[in-house]
Amino acid sequence: MTKIGLFFGTQTGNTEAIAEAIQAEFGIDTVTLHDIASATPDDFAEYSHLIIGCPTWNIGELQADWEGFYDELDNVDFSGKQVAYFGVGDQVGYADNFQDAMGILAEKMTGLGATTVGQWPTEGYDFSDSKAVQNGKFVGLAIDEDNQPELTEGRIKAWVAQLRLAFGI
Repeated sequence: MTKIGLFFGTQTGNTEAIAEAIQAEFGIDTVTLHDIASATPDDFAEYSHLIIGCPTWNIGELQADWEGFYDELDNVDFSGKQVAYFGVGDQVGYADNFQDAMGILAEKMTGLGATTVGQWPTEGYDFSDSKAVQNGKFVGLAIDEDNQPELTEGRIKAWVAQLRLAFGI
């Protein structure tokens, strides 16, 4: 069975909870969780399928643990790896940089050879700008637990179904 490495950073626990929900939707034996706070570049090597989770913090910034690991990404060989992203953010309070962290990480990893999968529609969100939007879609799943928590479960189910196809599992 294909194993997926899910790497996340969390400040308040929301992103970790979303990571666990994604793991449960795939099946606990399919996805291995890695808190980026204790991860190393070598941890990425054993996976050809990755999921990256990061909340946008402050005004369009990476979560602190991802910020600390950012330069370490240069030591990861992303060639041949399919990478899906999810972000946690607040589209009302931070409409000008909603999901920016997801876009920052996607840009970095794509530049290092990763192939992005799991793009997500922008319909159903109300924001004005985002570094995570490319070609009219988010680079990955956008979660807003502050303003749309009732949509999270359905979004995760639909996104995981999309990733099963992209990952061929």
